[in-house]
Amino acid sequence: MPANKRTWAEPFKIKVVEPVNIPSPATRERAIREAGFNTFLLRSEDVYIDLLTDSGTTAMSDRQWAAMMVGDEAYAGSKSFYRLEEAVQTWYGYKYVVPAHQGRGAENLLSKTLIKPGDIVPGNMYFTTTRLHQELAGGTFVDVIIPEAHDPTSTHPFKGDVDLARVEEVIDLYGAGRIPYISIAATVNLAGGQPISLGNARAVRELAHRHGIRVILDAARVVENAYFIQKREPGFEDWSIAAIVKELCSQTDGCTMSAKKDPLVNIGGFLAVNDHAIYEDAANLAVIYEGLHTYGGMAGRDMEALATGIEESLHEDHIRARVGQVLYLGQKLIDARVPIVVPVGGHGVFLDARAFLPHVPQEQYPAQALAAALYLDSGVRSMERGIVSAGRNKETGEENKPKLELVRLTIPRRVYTQAHMDVVAESVESVFADRASIRGLRMTYEPKYLRFFQARFEPLEL
Repeated sequence: MPANKRTWAEPFKIKVVEPVNIPSPATRERAIREAGFNTFLLRSEDVYIDLLTDSGTTAMSDRQWAAMMVGDEAYAGSKSFYRLEEAVQTWYGYKYVVPAHQGRGAENLLSKTLIKPGDIVPGNMYFTTTRLHQELAGGTFVDVIIPEAHDPTSTHPFKGDVDLARVEEVIDLYGAGRIPYISIAATVNLAGGQPISLGNARAVRELAHRHGIRVILDAARVVENAYFIQKREPGFEDWSIAAIVKELCSQTDGCTMSAKKDPLVNIGGFLAVNDHAIYEDAANLAVIYEGLHTYGGMAGRDMEALATGIEESLHEDHIRARVGQVLYLGQKLIDARVPIVVPVGGHGVFLDARAFLPHVPQEQYPAQALAAALYLDSGVRSMERGIVSAGRNKETGEENKPKLELVRLTIPRRVYTQAHMDVVAESVESVFADRASIRGLRMTYEPKYLRFFQARFEPLEL
């Protein structure tokens, strides 16, 4: 049998297990009603397979647990910080590092440091917390992703690419002086975990620097993005994942990092930049919002685990298995003719709720209803990525209506087996077969910010 046709397996063996509860149908019915049909408000003890997020849900390695035992818990000048700083400099190539408790802490530091009221921030599709921090700082996000990203059926290999002509239009309209930086995500979460090509990133850098504009990377899933570059972009098939990651980072002037994703830890993050003046301002703000600039809300042991996780995340076998598990689930759903975003992304499979529930109008929150239905069927927890996540227009107060109405099945790293993925696929197929019975929802409680975390709903009557 040819080597490329053989079954693959995870590049690790299991040392510790955590028992999980399989809730009964009655328990699931009670739990989802108590949670207001919002999967974020479910108790984890009432969840069987938890695909809510890949953020902070990683299973850490024995090397990471061992590293935690040597964490330096000094308040100032912890040696664990300097180990983390060295790891960022070595593997990502940025000069200066400001640790933060997680990614949105880094987003806050970046936004307060660089954005002034009235500024415009172009980016390859918004992310919820990123856009909110930009808005709270007085800025306005402008989407400059290529049109294919808004089409779940498009098979473009790099749907995270920036539309360069659109960026030029934004610069001509507002002026370069009102654009503190261009924000690029690798991969693009709300497009379905879609990557940006290295060629496009290089073009963005050239365009931006020609106008005196910085480029800032959301690097939370940069390793997954590098994997797609290696597999899909001509000329990089012989590059290592580590080399591609460093090259991609080199096309930017800094990054925010939620280390709860690719770097394989349960908490932590950082802002990394090459400009010392920006570093000094951000480090000073870190003292106000995060903690001292040499721990930023993380314990020394967390920084040790993160430094180790950064290096482990770049192992070829690891990232091939990590993305491979996502592709496995995606292919099972494609084979079952379930509508999903294609190509399958790096951190999860995204159900196309518009195509899944064409009888539920967007104003009745079809993705939210679908996520609740999936939990009711099997105890699998997913999350909405549609009109609820999009929130409201900051000027008019009207609901933003994105073209994509998705349910995200997010795969934690090194946590679940292929058998778990089979259970998930069977549940999705079961819900799809009974999709005509799913009703829309009415929102009964809406918080002021990031409503998808805490909003509550109830089913509409037939």
